[in-house]
Amino acid sequence: MHTKQGLRRMLVGAELTSKGVHFRVWAPRRRKVRVVLETGPGTRNDKPTDFLLTAHDDGYFEGTVADAGVGTRYRFRLDDDSTLYPDPASRFQPEGPHGPSEVVDPEQFAWTDHGWSGAGLEGQVLYEMHVGTFTPEGTWEAAARQLPELAALGVTVIEMMPVADFVGHFGWGYDGVNLFAPTRLYGTPDDLRRFVDRAHAAGIGVILDVVYNHFGPDGNYLKPFSEDYFTDRYKNEWGEAINFDGPGAEAVREFFIANAGYWIEEFHFDGLRLDATQQIFDASHDHILAAITRRVREAAAGRETLLVAENEPQEVKMVRPLDRGGYGIDALWNDDLHHSAMVALTGRNEAYYTDYHGTPQEFISAVKWGYLYQGQRYKWQKKRRGTPTLDVAPAAFVTFVQNHDQVANSGRGLRCHQLTSPGKCRAMTALMLLAPGTPMLFQGQEFAASTPFFYFADHNPELAKLVHKGRNEFLSQFPSLATPAMQELLIDPATEEAFRRSKLDFAERRRHAPTYALHRDLLQLRRTDPVFHSQKPRGVDGAVLAEEAFVLRFFNAEHGDRLLIVNFGRDLRLDPAPEPLLAPPEDRRWDVRWSSEDPKYGGHGTPGVDTEENWRVPGNAAIVLVPSPFTEASHG
Repeated sequence: MHTKQGLRRMLVGAELTSKGVHFRVWAPRRRKVRVVLETGPGTRNDKPTDFLLTAHDDGYFEGTVADAGVGTRYRFRLDDDSTLYPDPASRFQPEGPHGPSEVVDPEQFAWTDHGWSGAGLEGQVLYEMHVGTFTPEGTWEAAARQLPELAALGVTVIEMMPVADFVGHFGWGYDGVNLFAPTRLYGTPDDLRRFVDRAHAAGIGVILDVVYNHFGPDGNYLKPFSEDYFTDRYKNEWGEAINFDGPGAEAVREFFIANAGYWIEEFHFDGLRLDATQQIFDASHDHILAAITRRVREAAAGRETLLVAENEPQEVKMVRPLDRGGYGIDALWNDDLHHSAMVALTGRNEAYYTDYHGTPQEFISAVKWGYLYQGQRYKWQKKRRGTPTLDVAPAAFVTFVQNHDQVANSGRGLRCHQLTSPGKCRAMTALMLLAPGTPMLFQGQEFAASTPFFYFADHNPELAKLVHKGRNEFLSQFPSLATPAMQELLIDPATEEAFRRSKLDFAERRRHAPTYALHRDLLQLRRTDPVFHSQKPRGVDGAVLAEEAFVLRFFNAEHGDRLLIVNFGRDLRLDPAPEPLLAPPEDRRWDVRWSSEDPKYGGHGTPGVDTEENWRVPGNAAIVLVPSPFTEASHG
């Protein structure tokens, strides 16, 4: 719909039309609603000017103010309440969630991505980005300058952490309260559009992390408009649950569905990452997640889209097709594989790592089947965990060894390379980037960032104390972090230091050049080798070779098989080697194509692996083997 011709783009909010600015808001239990213009076009003598909106039976109020325009700042007066409230569907909050809303024209931006076809699931490499700490400036404009470097690295899709506006000067974004307003902390709405436009020009898609399971504890003004936004029929981990299936839920559902489409239509995002979907409660026949999925596809108008879900209980219906009773989402974060990886790297399996041992079989099973827990008993939660995924394609599992949560949950915000040996870290990186899942890097991981990533949140003093206390209690589930010595080291999330120290230093791309080259070369191998690139279902099998070593065989009749041998232990001699997966194709032999022990990555070199003295596998290493013609010379 074209707003300036008098038709609204969205169900709610302030929109420019040919007759002025049209305001529409849902407040079903109010008798009257006025829009109060505070500054900018439409005010009289620079004084606040109010206009009565027309009430409708469905609880919506609307009206057009002829003199209002771009830059008008406004709030709503509900009945005769003296308090003024920002627009629940505000497109911009220049003074933050407690300030007035601003009229924005989304059609002013001149897009250049007309030939961009979108970003689907297959073949992607995700990169999780927190805009506020990605660059020293912490803006979309500064982040956009790094896009060519990310493209050269091999990143294909940025997964941007939440940007819905929130209170304070810094935060992760998961306490957003203005779902339609890109936070003023990183720039203007057009700065965000420019970032996405430039990403597309660089060949990179962008998906947005959205939080549809709760609102932040400060700055949320939805209740004065309607208490039906929330429900006490479900228990939510972070406050009140959203009402998607109770009285008044129809308008609430429309609000969130509109938000999902808004990011795709007005900002050209290529999809969404749905936060903590297990805390989105809906007993409706048409689950809200399925409705959101449909809306995203529709809003893309033919462009490919990518929807990724975080789902702690590992419910495979998330990625089942809509016509099979699923929600039609494309991919799921694979926490199981991460947890196994961290145990293998660190040797520690406390707290939610309890049910993992980091063994070769765990990695083989995760590569082949996605989740490790698909209905078995899970000791840490004292219940069964997961659902069967044996028919789900490998690309539907997002694999990672770092993300915002897990780095911060190390207590001191340490990256995984700081928690293990260099050789093990290189080998694990190879496994994650070559396995048939959809790999995801966390910002700075590609150059072994020495900067930590803490949990940080700028709240008012009273709330900040509660958040600090709650954070320490959460981390105390790890016995090692519950000790008095470690508790003293845990940084206060409300401090500027927690935010400032989490910012990346791009000079480390040069200082840590071997690690940067490791990631670049692995992503190039994944992109250019047709076997690693294929992600075909049931294309991989594996075998345990030793207590800490295993082999993965990638089958491909057209291009020849590949072996990925991973050894997280000491040097391994296989003599004899009675494992069929190690056998080369007929009339072929195995040659080393790539090794994590290459000196250019900081390794110690790789002698022959498949030799006439049988197999020799270096410790703490990952090696890629490819078939080559067998000759008498090679036999010798």
